[in-house]
Amino acid sequence: MTDSSPPPNTTIPVSKSNRAVLLVVFLVVFIDLLGFGIVLPLLPLVSKGYLANASELTKDATIAVLFSVFSLMQFLFSPVWGRISDRHGRRPVLLVSLGGSVVFYALFAVACAVPLDQGWLAIGLMFVSRVGAGIAGASVSTASAVIADSTTPENRAKGMGLIGAAFGIGFTFGPLIAFGVLSLFPDPTPESDPTKIGIDPAYGWVPGAAAAVLSLLALLIAVMKFRETLQPGGDPHRPRMLFSVSRTLEVLKLPSIGPLILIYFLSIFAFANFEGVLARFTNEVFGYGVKQNSLVFAGVGCVLMVAQGGFYRRFAGKVREAVLLRIGLVLMTLGLGGLGAVAFSAHQLTSLEQGHSASQFQWVMYSAAAVAVFGFAFVNPSVAALISRRADPTRQGEVLGVNQSFTAIGRILGPALGNLVFSTHPSHAVPFAAAVGLLLIVAALQPLVGRWADAGPPSPS
Repeated sequence: MTDSSPPPNTTIPVSKSNRAVLLVVFLVVFIDLLGFGIVLPLLPLVSKGYLANASELTKDATIAVLFSVFSLMQFLFSPVWGRISDRHGRRPVLLVSLGGSVVFYALFAVACAVPLDQGWLAIGLMFVSRVGAGIAGASVSTASAVIADSTTPENRAKGMGLIGAAFGIGFTFGPLIAFGVLSLFPDPTPESDPTKIGIDPAYGWVPGAAAAVLSLLALLIAVMKFRETLQPGGDPHRPRMLFSVSRTLEVLKLPSIGPLILIYFLSIFAFANFEGVLARFTNEVFGYGVKQNSLVFAGVGCVLMVAQGGFYRRFAGKVREAVLLRIGLVLMTLGLGGLGAVAFSAHQLTSLEQGHSASQFQWVMYSAAAVAVFGFAFVNPSVAALISRRADPTRQGEVLGVNQSFTAIGRILGPALGNLVFSTHPSHAVPFAAAVGLLLIVAALQPLVGRWADAGPPSPS
């Protein structure tokens, strides 16, 4: 591949005629994260309720599998959806994705309505629903490709910021919907009824059903409003096999793209580390229950929404993406480092001064978490815009799919690492220290971003 100007008619200028297209992209990402946000606080609660008589190891392993299989499917299918969209168009991929969301969120609702004495049936249905939702949600990379099709390179970061805003809004309202269901019940205690860990099957189906209905509405809007954005003339070297390891390695070897994917992977790794232990951290240090943690996760989504939809989009197009990326990484490092300091300080106070509570650190914790989330809100669209600008216009879906694939791996490994080292020190500060260490590696890779940030996109050889 050689550097040259992009072929003509590979992007559609932003205009009133394609606002519906951007609306559908927004809805696709919103629905994906809405379902994820609903499931995140509910899944441990529901699955433990159905496994009340199982060993703690079985419970923990089951929850880990139910969480990780979603991201595993995204790892496998993100490049596949991208290649399909490069070959057959963005519209069919997004319609199939939204249709899949309808089916598999409805299946999750069915699983949560299974009687408690049929626990393994419920767990099996949840597993299938998580696999299906992961495959359907892997089309987020295709949504990014639509943004690339519909914006000029100069406006690319602002367009990617739209996806980030949808990410934040979905992640905000998902936990709030879950919280609305949870608020119908008193906080569970083992003494009251060890077989009901907070969710009654008579009501547990409501969150999944709500996500399915919203997915159906988004599907109907897409069918009526979405126009194809892929222009005629595809990749002349496109593979016949959709699962193509060689093509994935080819993308990773591109000197202008591979380092950016590595940077994004490590950033996601660090941030998912934080996400994966946040509920455990607030429970251990501040005594938060599931309801309070649902609100905490909603707060995380709200900060993402404000940062990407309000702040980032104001700077995009005026400040280079490489600079916005550096700002985001600095904020992430400060925020995650601050959380580690909160954990260590709270432990020192409560262990050295008996009778003292860690509650005085709550607002410091909120502030540090907000800084970390704000930083991530700058990292996410900046990397996506840089990768898109460097990608061959005929391979946007595939390249962004490979990036999304490694994002999924980061979301698997991050929570795994965080939970693995969570109890290695009584302060629970080690996961945050590990996340900062990952970001220091990213800092060492920054010169590569500066080297390639302003280069033009390659064209097919």
